[in-house]
Amino acid sequence: MIINLLILLSVAFSLYAWLTQNNLAFSEYALMHGSYHTLLTGIFVHANPVHLVGNMLFLYVFGKGLEDEVGDVRAGYVFFTGGVLSFILSIPFYPGAQMVGASAAIFSVMAALLLIRRPKLSTSFLSPTGPLIIVFFIFNIVAIQTGEAGNVAYVSHVLGFITGVFFGASWNKKWKESLLFTLLLLAIYIILFNYLRAQLGIL
Repeated sequence: MIINLLILLSVAFSLYAWLTQNNLAFSEYALMHGSYHTLLTGIFVHANPVHLVGNMLFLYVFGKGLEDEVGDVRAGYVFFTGGVLSFILSIPFYPGAQMVGASAAIFSVMAALLLIRRPKLSTSFLSPTGPLIIVFFIFNIVAIQTGEAGNVAYVSHVLGFITGVFFGASWNKKWKESLLFTLLLLAIYIILFNYLRAQLGIL
């Protein structure tokens, strides 16, 4: 239920910001001048429809998984903690920048889900969700190392992910086992992908 509400809020705040041209983005300037509400509005507001739709798709897929595992309250706590902390901790990396979007909060959700899922034979654990989370995290690390240009706050994503790791590890004492099994699952997916690619003659 909480994930559906977060999606609705993101759509509503984004439409409001686009139609009224009100600046609801988070920034160091806004924080220093008392606009504390931007710590929340910045999470919900998105730059454009493509940004919004992409984030909401990820939030639905990974958020619903976490919601099923730990419930509404904990899932919401991860989302807001990751979003707010990543904004604040990102200031030294993006000085003067205006930050919008739920991406970092979603990365917190993804990290928590990665570690919270118990390694057992089930459709939930054997789904590609876990391996995809690892791939997305690695992509952001590579983007930071290569100095990927653009308006994507890769450092914020990583900060959000790290925040989610703390939640996942604290709620699942066997998180190392969960991570190991997910890495093995990722390796299996990669092997199957390469095998099918070779069989189909795809470069």
